[in-house]
Amino acid sequence: MSDIIECRSLGFSYGDGNSKTSVLKNLDIRVKPNEKIAIIGQSGCGKSTLLNLLAGLDMPSEGEVLIDNVNISSLKERQRTELRAKHLGFVFQFHHLLNDFSAIYNTALPLIINHLDKNEALTKAENILKKVGLENRINHKPSELSGGERQRVAIARAMITEPSCLLADEPTGNLDEQNAKEVLDLIIELNSNQNTALLIVTHDLSIANRMSRQLDLTDGCLKEK
Repeated sequence: MSDIIECRSLGFSYGDGNSKTSVLKNLDIRVKPNEKIAIIGQSGCGKSTLLNLLAGLDMPSEGEVLIDNVNISSLKERQRTELRAKHLGFVFQFHHLLNDFSAIYNTALPLIINHLDKNEALTKAENILKKVGLENRINHKPSELSGGERQRVAIARAMITEPSCLLADEPTGNLDEQNAKEVLDLIIELNSNQNTALLIVTHDLSIANRMSRQLDLTDGCLKEK
């Protein structure tokens, strides 16, 4: 079974000459279908940078990243965007919803952008919002939703394209303990039901312990725990 994401000898640094700072060094990762992986480490260790590199949002200083066996460094920006949209979903610490749009339109947006028929996109959005327990909130705007509800909409938006892998960057970091547990439960449930791999970066060991693999990012290097 082929890897969804693979990186080989991945490195990232910024600056030049004596002011050059290395953030990530010689990393190798493989993400297989249905896997649940946690990348753990202290704040500022480079977890979000690594996630951006794996998603093709940033380009590595060294090594290569493959999505569905395609080296993203060989692609033009538009091709990278299309590959990302096809295979990856994103959930961040902040929901990044559009304030002027209802929950159903925020959720349907990835499909509408990809030119799916609007009514079909809205039907799919309604169905997935029901799965995340928001069937009575589909016409509410973000300002009318609680923090936990907004994050549920963000998860629905990420999963509506049925991505091969969900990338989550501290997705419960802005939530209270109860909402954080419910959101994590939901992510894991959708991961299982949609056969989607999950790669989550976190400093919270209680989250990491629920994943099948844990990778520790320290001093720019990854070690399996």
